[in-house]
Parts: sequence; C-alpha cells; structure tokens
Amino acid sequence: MSSDDEQSEEPGAGAPEQLALIRETVRRAKVPRAKPRTWRGAPLAGELPVARVLVNKGALHLDQYFDYAVPEELDEQARPGVRVRVRFGAGGRQVRGGRREGGGLIDGFLIERRATSDYQGALAALANVVSPEPVLGPELLELSRAVADRYAGSLADVLQLAVPPRNARAESKPSPAPLPPPPAPSPGSWERYAQGPGFLRALAEGGAPRAVWTALPGPHWPEEIARAMAATLASGRGALVVVPDGRTAGRVDAALTEVLGQGRHALLTADSGPEKRYRQWLSVRRGSVRAVVGTRAAMFAPVADLGLVALWDDGDSSHSDDNAPFPHVREVLELRAAHGRCGFLLGGTNCTVEAAQLVENGWALPLRPDREQLRIAAPLVRTVDDGELARDGAARSARLPSLAWQTVRDGLRSGPVLVQVPRRGYAPRLSCERCREPARCRHCAGPLQAPDQQDLNCAWCGRAETAWNCPACGGVRLRARIVGAGRTAEELGRAFPAVPVRTSGRDHVLDSVPGLPALVVSTPGAEPVAEGGYAAALLLDGWAMVGRPDLRAGEEALRRWTAAAALVRGRPEGGTVVIVAEPTLAPVQALVRWDPVGHARRELADRAELGFPPVSRMASVTGPPEAVAAYLAGAELPPEAQVLGPVPVQGGAPGRPRRQGDAPPGETWERALVRVPPGRGAALASALKAAQAARTARGTGDPVRIRIDPPDIG
Repeated sequence: MSSDDEQSEEPGAGAPEQLALIRETVRRAKVPRAKPRTWRGAPLAGELPVARVLVNKGALHLDQYFDYAVPEELDEQARPGVRVRVRFGAGGRQVRGGRREGGGLIDGFLIERRATSDYQGALAALANVVSPEPVLGPELLELSRAVADRYAGSLADVLQLAVPPRNARAESKPSPAPLPPPPAPSPGSWERYAQGPGFLRALAEGGAPRAVWTALPGPHWPEEIARAMAATLASGRGALVVVPDGRTAGRVDAALTEVLGQGRHALLTADSGPEKRYRQWLSVRRGSVRAVVGTRAAMFAPVADLGLVALWDDGDSSHSDDNAPFPHVREVLELRAAHGRCGFLLGGTNCTVEAAQLVENGWALPLRPDREQLRIAAPLVRTVDDGELARDGAARSARLPSLAWQTVRDGLRSGPVLVQVPRRGYAPRLSCERCREPARCRHCAGPLQAPDQQDLNCAWCGRAETAWNCPACGGVRLRARIVGAGRTAEELGRAFPAVPVRTSGRDHVLDSVPGLPALVVSTPGAEPVAEGGYAAALLLDGWAMVGRPDLRAGEEALRRWTAAAALVRGRPEGGTVVIVAEPTLAPVQALVRWDPVGHARRELADRAELGFPPVSRMASVTGPPEAVAAYLAGAELPPEAQVLGPVPVQGGAPGRPRRQGDAPPGETWERALVRVPPGRGAALASALKAAQAARTARGTGDPVRIRIDPPDIG
C-alpha cells in the first residue's frame, strides 16, 4: 500500500470533498464519442464473407455496388436486405491488418452475400448492421433499378423514395397475423359499366386485366375501387391503389373498411406520422397486410404477391415526384404491372392523353359507361361567355351573369352550391382600369397584388406600393384581372346575405360540408365533398385556366372542371353546372358533352402530329447556359435525337421558396429539350445518365438538372 493510500484512510483527511471534486470533474469533462469498430484483426464469417452493399450516395458515377468484408460477429445479422453502415471514401492507401480503414461513415443496404469479391485489393469491413429487419426485398430492388434506368437516375436516389426512414419503436413491435382471403364481392355499382362485372370476375379468378377506367361522376368511385381490391384479395393476392392526396386516401380508406372490414389493409400517407406510417409499411413488408392505399410514396409499397395496381386521377401533379430522379406514379405502376404480371387499373372522372395512348396502342382496354348511364349520373352543363358577363349589368355586384345568378338562387333552395375560382386571395393580379396594362412593381417588375382589401404590394419582392400609376396611359385606378377566392366569397356574401359562405383553399382545405344551403368558394383541387352532392356549381374565370402557356393547359383545365362538376348531383336530381368561358373552346365543349375520352384522343392526335409526348419521349436539360452547352456537346445522344432550344428560364421570385433545380433568384438559366421517337426512350435515358455521370466524376463545371418526361414543357 502506498503512502497516499495510507493518508487517505486517516480520518478528517477531506475524503468527501475529494470525491465531490472527482464527480464534478468527470461530469464536466468532454467524453470522447466512441468510433465505430474497424474490426482490425477480427475473424471473418466462415461462409460468404463478402457483402455487396449499395451505399447511400446519389451521385451517378457511384451508381454501383461495393464489396465489404463481413466480420464473424455480424455474420448472423448481415442478411440481404438489411440496413448497414460502412466506411466510404478512404481510398486504397490506409490498409492495416488486411483491412482497409478510414473514410466517413455512410448508410447503405446489403444486397447480397458472396464467397469472393471481384475487387483485388483489401476490403473494408462492415461497420455495423443498423437493424436485422430485411427492408429491401428482391422485387423492390428490381423495381427500383428499373425506375432508375428509365429516369436516368441512381438506384440510391430511388431507394430514398421507396424505403421509408427507420423508426426503432415501430420496428420493435410485431405485426399481426395475416387474415384469410375474403370472399369475392358482388359487383355493386360496377354494374353500371358494361365491362365492370367481368373486370372484377377476372381479378377474383387470378387474372391480370388492364383497364383505363373513365369513372361516372358521383360518390361511388371509392367503393368501386374497394370492390376491385377485394376481388383481388379473394384470389389470394395483394392489391395497391395510389391516390393524389390524403383527403382522397381517407375516402378510399373508409370504403375499404366498409367492404373488407378492419385489419385487411394499410393506409400509407404522410399525415400518419413517421412511426405509424413505418409500422404500417412493415406490416405490408412482413406479409401481414396485402391491401394498401396511399399517396405518391406508396407506389413502391412492397405488397406480397401483387395482383392489382390501381391509380386514381393520374393527371394530378402530385403524382410526379419532386425529388430526383422525378418518377411519375403512372409509369412506376406500369412497370410493376409489366414485371409482376398483375392487373392494372387507371381511373378518374377525366382521361389524360397518356391514358388514351395506353388504350390506343392496346396495352390496356377501355372501361367506360354507356351514354344512358352517363345521362343519369352527370349534371347539366351550361356555358356563359366572358363577353356576356361584361355586358350583363343585372348581377354585376356579384360578378355573375343572370344565368349563373339564377342557377345559384335555384340551387340554394335544395342544397349547397360550389363556386370554383382559379386563384386564391383577394385580388391576386391587378391591371390598369383604363388600358388593362398589367400593374408591375417599379423595383423588380414583379406583379402587384392586393392580398387584403387595402394593402398593395409586389408578389416577388414584397415591397409596398403606395403611389402607383400606369406607365402606359398614366392611369391611377386598378382593376382585378383575376379575382381571387377571397374577393369572390366577399361579393357572393353581399349578394346572398342570408346564406353562409365557406371557403376552401391552400391555407384551409375543407374535407366535407353538410348538405344544407350554403355557398362553398374553392380553388381547384380543394373542393370539399358535400353530403348528398352539390345542387349546382359555378366554374368562374375559365379563360385563366385554358390560357396558360403550357402544352397541357386545355387538358388540365378540363380535368379541374370535371373534378368539380363530378361533385354535383345528376341531371335527374336537378344538378346544374355553369362555366364562364368561351363556349367554342375544345375543353369547354368536352365538358358540356361530358366526353373527356374524346378530348384526350384529339389531344393525342395533335401531339402525334407535332411529335410531342407521350407519342415521343422527351427530356429536359436545365442549368447555367455554359453548363447546358457543355453537357449537350459531351453527351452521346442517339442518332434520332432532336435538340429543341435552349431557351431562357427565369429564376424564382425573390422571397419565395426555391424548388429543387430552379435557377437562383435574379439569374437566368437555360433549358433544352431532347426528343426521340417511340422505342428510343431507353437509349436516351442511358446516354443522358452516362453524360451526367462523367460530369460528376470529373467534378468540373456547374451542375445541370436532367428530367425525363418533364410535366411542363411550355
């Protein structure tokens, strides 16, 4: 025993004070974080000691598998499909004890175990297995690779969209035991379609029918989707349906619960929260649940023995992902139907050009009602020209012509009336009252707006404008070019003072309204469902939707109008729709006849004549002018490729959120379109991917954004 030890045993030596000092010192010391083990000198797994790993690096030049050594201690946990952590980026210089060391920690997926590696140098060891739960199965891996190749993207980026983030609490809970298949459902409202009962019968018997379904207006389509999924489950297979938003998912979820009962399906939406959503996803992955309804990310749901993939309203922009490589739900479900040999159902009250092409080339069959059923379910549609609106002074205070005024008054006697306005706010866009010159900011030339009834400011830079005058004629009075939902609600409230007015838009979206008399003012896509249906609907400022400078303007306008009109009661019940737009326009005529399929066919014929998608395959290349030119010069495009442009692309408005790939505010980028004929889309995607991979590997020049099948091409 040392003298120090002897002294510490003497009474009164201050031991409590020393212990307190030691505790305080330890508490304040910075405890070094433990580094993941390098497994230096540790024995490797006896069998299959090599793990092939996909690292979470979205760079295209790293779109490949990397081999790692499997330590014996991780042998049992390191199974294909699990999440792992590895060291990446050390190079081949730091080798100790036969193991490569160094580099940063990065997540990845273990793809397979191998006996040997193609790499001749020393392998780094797996740092650790994050979770023994296999979340990446062979079918999901094959689908993700096909999506990455089609959209000129990396497999790692696709898996970021396909596999949700891990939640340990949800992962630790077991999933319930799967229920036996339900009995085949009766056709129900599918009887209204000539081929409807046959479609359900084919699904129940294990077939794989493909159909483009033009649904009748009214409230029955969620139940019809539920019956199609129930028929698929009756055959012992799984079913998946993807819808645009959480509100629509809730309607299909309620219909599935009514048809199937509790415990047979999972709801995958962002509104569920990370833990609940991951728990639902795991129940699908483990085979406990074989029916899934969800929003965009659910297109990758790992449903076991998939028998049906369904998509509702494929023209909605939310079906196109905003993250690289920007896949579209429709295309992903087409790949799943082709690779998995399962049924396919593309439905909506409207018909897109892409859906019409699937029928035109024979990939899918039409599933439409006859005209007699359509006359029963669809409302009466009447048109009012903008010129008539300007000349009609009887109802100018409410911005409604006499026909619309009478329709609203008659509709309010029996139920709610829907009013669709293209823009939100009070007066989103203003112009000179005298010469109609658009009112713009003196500082940045942005459009002036009046979010409320008094303040006038710029929609781009946000600066207030207190002394505006027209540079063209010197006028000082403003008028609304497009009146927003807030202004419309105020004017209708004055015109019908005894009727409640409700608004639904981006800031506050209503799911449903009671079937009592009321005015419901909504922006497109935010229309609530009325109990018993709306008695009437007004579609205002139709020219603002048709006149957008975009190839899909007419198609999108018809889709918005059809979606709103489908919420109105049928003609036998007195349902009436009034649209304020030029009656001779093709989308307006298609709405009056309720013929979205005919409109889609004509659009498809026009696209074929012009060589535009979906007849051709197209990609956009966006970035700084020098970068776009260098990229196109270095890309080995197919001989048939045509380059359109480049053309200037303005940056986003100052003060507004910048979307991924947009030019910085104040900068002007360029965009070029590359077009190839049918059958050469894979070659185009491969060439663009190779050129992008070469640029990222060199690390020179400004980045460019590649997007296959861009949703807007001007």
